Amino acid sequence: MLKIFNSLNNQEEVFLSNNKKINLYVCGITAYDHCHIGHGRTFIFFDVVVRYLKFIGYKVNYIRNITDIDDKIINKSLKEKINYKKIVEKTIHSMNQDFKLLNMLKPDKEPLVTHHINEIICMINSLLKKNFAYISKNGDVNFSINRCEHYGNLSNQILSKIKSFKKNNRVLYKNNELDFVLWKKSKLNEPFWLSPWGKGRPGWHIECSAISSIYLKKNCDIHGGGIDLLFPHHENEKAQSDCFYGKKYVNYWMHVGSVLINNQKMSKSLNNTIRLNTLLQKYDPEIIRFYILSQHYRKPLNYVESKLNQATSAMYRLYTVLSDINFYETLNVCNKDLQNNDYTLFKKIMDSDFNTPHVLSMMFKIVKQINILKSTNKFKVYQLALKLKTIGNILGILFYNPHIFLKKKYLYLPISIQKIELLITIRQHARLYKKWKKADVIRKKLKFLGINLKDNNNCTSWYYL
Repeated sequence: MLKIFNSLNNQEEVFLSNNKKINLYVCGITAYDHCHIGHGRTFIFFDVVVRYLKFIGYKVNYIRNITDIDDKIINKSLKEKINYKKIVEKTIHSMNQDFKLLNMLKPDKEPLVTHHINEIICMINSLLKKNFAYISKNGDVNFSINRCEHYGNLSNQILSKIKSFKKNNRVLYKNNELDFVLWKKSKLNEPFWLSPWGKGRPGWHIECSAISSIYLKKNCDIHGGGIDLLFPHHENEKAQSDCFYGKKYVNYWMHVGSVLINNQKMSKSLNNTIRLNTLLQKYDPEIIRFYILSQHYRKPLNYVESKLNQATSAMYRLYTVLSDINFYETLNVCNKDLQNNDYTLFKKIMDSDFNTPHVLSMMFKIVKQINILKSTNKFKVYQLALKLKTIGNILGILFYNPHIFLKKKYLYLPISIQKIELLITIRQHARLYKKWKKADVIRKKLKFLGINLKDNNNCTSWYYL
């Protein structure tokens, strides 16, 4: 029985759904700059959620929006004197490259805000008619939090103690300083759309409410995002949607913990942001996924290089045990029996709020079982290997041919792949003529350089230690 930590009630709850198709909405990027490791963590986690829900029999309608009009985009456009659309296009292209390399499943829909302006205007109109919003003297349309009975309960805020997090001239025209903008009146040289309230553009929070209503209709099973979105974005989004529908719109709210850099909050002001494309130049995508999933999604993730190096070693252990197994042979031998694996423990762990660190621990117990049985029970080894690969695939790892992955590390070694294979050829020649001492010297030399050799019949394979 799947249990999810619901931020709304601040506790784990049994996941209940009226049907086998799950509506999942995750707040996507604001397209003004390259994606960083914080984006990577959030979207890798929800990628695993989608994979697991499908594994246990659900269909998933996965929606992840892209904010393509926003203050940050406009400010960058004005600063660099280029059209905001070019910034958006470049950023989305970069995001797609990063996410593809990280083996993330594409959402079912990835809607752009600017493609849904009419629907946003309709939702704002409805909120105005129901007296949940008002037109201020400066031309903005604002949401009135005093009209929303349960405002603050998602983020567990007490209204009297909340201070406006952003001071600007717009506050002067609000009934309550915490009221938030649904429609912003445009300024000079800013992009705009025509509306019943004049030229302007949507506020940030209304975008997700309107887009989710289009693609998920009248109910969202799970709404997710980073913990930084809990307040004010998700609190405001919840208020809009609940007031628009006159009922609770989202059943479960899920939030992924922040990423710290050397125990400090990652931010551009501290100049400690780590881009995904920079990380991907140094580490294999599966290593990055393993590293991110080694910490429970709700806990902060402290980025340190040593942890990524540990993830590298762990991935090499997983692929090393699989390198001895011929999967083509495996799939042809008693295929039905092989598929009849017991995933009870795996499901029990994942059903406990997607506990990926415990799943990874379980995977290494399977590795230990394979090593114990590989000389005595070939069929069981095949079965365990298939189980290991299946679980890994749900986490988005173990998709490589093991022999290819085990040679990937040569890119970072002080020796070329051509030199490695030349030394192996010389060693094979020495073994053929029983020059064991020379063969042993070459093995030790390669081992010193971080290369391990494995002799099988008349051939020798190698991989990184």
